Amino acid sequence: MLFGDRGPMKTIIDREKMILLKTCAACDRPFNLGDPVVMACGAWEGPPKLIHENEAVFDPASGTYIERKCYSARNR
Repeated sequence: MLFGDRGPMKTIIDREKMILLKTCAACDRPFNLGDPVVMACGAWEGPPKLIHENEAVFDPASGTYIERKCYSARNR
């Protein structure tokens, strides 16, 4: 899944994404233009969502990003 030139599952927030997404599913902070984001799984129901990159951890076992809180709970 390629979103931009930053690699798979990574992109930055542009005007269109900012209007559509409004807030981060992981931290409830609003997105700003140029914020680095990743497609990640988390504690929410449904498919992976775009969240701030600093709120996600890359899991090498699955090859995907996981919300930081969900990842720490999973690995206790």
